[in-house]
Amino acid sequence: MSLTPESLLVINAQLRDKSPADIVRWALAQSPGRALVSTNFRPYEAAILHASVSVQADIPVLWVDHGYNRPATYKHAEELRAKLKLNLKPYLPRLTPAHRDAIYGPLPELTDEDGLKKFSAQMKLEPFQRGMRELAPKVWLTALRKVQNSNRAELDIVSHDANFGALKVSPFFHATDADLDAYLAEHGLPNEWDYFDPAKADEKRECGLHAAWGGKAVAPASAG
Repeated sequence: MSLTPESLLVINAQLRDKSPADIVRWALAQSPGRALVSTNFRPYEAAILHASVSVQADIPVLWVDHGYNRPATYKHAEELRAKLKLNLKPYLPRLTPAHRDAIYGPLPELTDEDGLKKFSAQMKLEPFQRGMRELAPKVWLTALRKVQNSNRAELDIVSHDANFGALKVSPFFHATDADLDAYLAEHGLPNEWDYFDPAKADEKRECGLHAAWGGKAVAPASAG
């Protein structure tokens, strides 16, 4: 689904002051039965998952489990799976963490941009792209927020994602941490802070899912 830049401006202006639930309802109405929500179970992910399943209880939840999550994140994932009755669709890399580490060595350092991109392509982008091909959504709900980094500040609630050919909708795009704290409290949802994404290594860095380079990274990086 592709919209013109002009129509996106109008839609984003119309949705700017709507609640997350209203935005989810709008998104799901654009292509009934062809939506999914993605998650990595990082802090505040309970909000997008709750908002999504509150509108469509069986919405597919795409999760790339790269195998390097900390124990607290896996426990958080299981808690939310049970609490929200998530229709979880886990996708795993072609390589196990032990296999990757044996062949390519320790996790890349923050200064190793090439290493980080290769790790992301192998352990995160490839399984994510596989999941998107198999689940084939027309609408992709995400937890993207404007405050997360400069690249995301250039996006909006609704955008067209060129990497996956889907309408990308971020119901909490303009939310602050305080807004999300209030949402979690209102709905009795858990949060979890012991989270680390080795594909990013730093909160201000993109792993490739929401950046143009990610759409081209998998083939050459996975061949090594």
